[in-house]
Amino acid sequence: MPRKTADKATPAKSGSELQRPASEMLYSDELDRLAKADMGQPRPLGWTLTPASVLKFVFGDEALDVQPKFVGSRSFLERCVVALATNRGLMLIGEPGTAKSYLSELLAAAISRDSTLTIQGSAGTSEDNIKYSWNYALLLAEGPTERALVPAPLYHGMQTGKIVRFEEITRCPIEIQDILLSILSDRVMSVPEMHGDARSLYARTGFNVIATANTRDRGVNEMSAALKRRFNFETVPPIADLAQEMALVQREAEKMLARAEVPATLPPEMTELLVTTFHELRAGETADGKALEPLTTAMSTAEAVSTAYAAGIHAYYYGSGTVVGEHLVQHLVGSAFKDAPEDIKKLQHYFNHVVKGRKGKAWHEYYEARKHLL
Repeated sequence: MPRKTADKATPAKSGSELQRPASEMLYSDELDRLAKADMGQPRPLGWTLTPASVLKFVFGDEALDVQPKFVGSRSFLERCVVALATNRGLMLIGEPGTAKSYLSELLAAAISRDSTLTIQGSAGTSEDNIKYSWNYALLLAEGPTERALVPAPLYHGMQTGKIVRFEEITRCPIEIQDILLSILSDRVMSVPEMHGDARSLYARTGFNVIATANTRDRGVNEMSAALKRRFNFETVPPIADLAQEMALVQREAEKMLARAEVPATLPPEMTELLVTTFHELRAGETADGKALEPLTTAMSTAEAVSTAYAAGIHAYYYGSGTVVGEHLVQHLVGSAFKDAPEDIKKLQHYFNHVVKGRKGKAWHEYYEARKHLL
């Protein structure tokens, strides 16, 4: 199979030269069609789409040629959208890899047409990373002026009336989290260094906050009761339906391979092997009801997509261009073994007692590739 190379003289379209374009760039045509269909319809102040079109953007709409991007219940997503139209923020919690961050990005792209106002929570996140800081050269030369002020995502979001995303908020110390208390209550940010009207920044319509929290991190820096009251909490569950999960992994992996200009083939039977493995090890139970010891690592749908993508890259550069069981097993190792050494024994047990008994050529080749589980 000939290797495809990028034409350097050809200008990139829709952010194709970027490794990971923002959703508002990647799906700009879809957002344009939805906005056009929305003309004349009532919408919350400051929103670029109606709540109904936000759902269409996330779940897809065949009539408007909008592709589905997230698997979940309609009632769950309706509650998320309604929460963002109120005076409370939205808190998305769930296991690692359940697409909390991706959902927050999609909602911000649909509501504000800007998903880039993002604060990444960590032990090192400071107030400057959240609100604003100063250009110290200008601060010394001019004093505290608007030119000297360097806005952070929260300042930008309030100033322009857009959604701000706070990823993994519980990884921040509680005193950093509580910076949001007065913002979410009064919708005003105090800038005490400034003078006159500039001392207070009032949030424009459309501003709100979507925060995410990993259930495995909860308790590391537990949120204060006061901050919890300022959010509507919604849990993002793992995908329960195997067929839906397979369809999502197939679609997303093929999309990633296409963006990388890698014409590798991911046969549906390979997707079935991969997703079934992740699904059963995550649930701690086989399809026929036999108990399994789940891995310490979260065997999430996001990890399955990454594994399928890596297998496609491997098949293209080191194989025939078609993913086989051996490629899946080699990259399953990197996905599964992150937290505990004993997970290798659990995975070996799964292959020796579950995969071994499965019928079909694909399952047999998958079992034979267990030699890579070192």
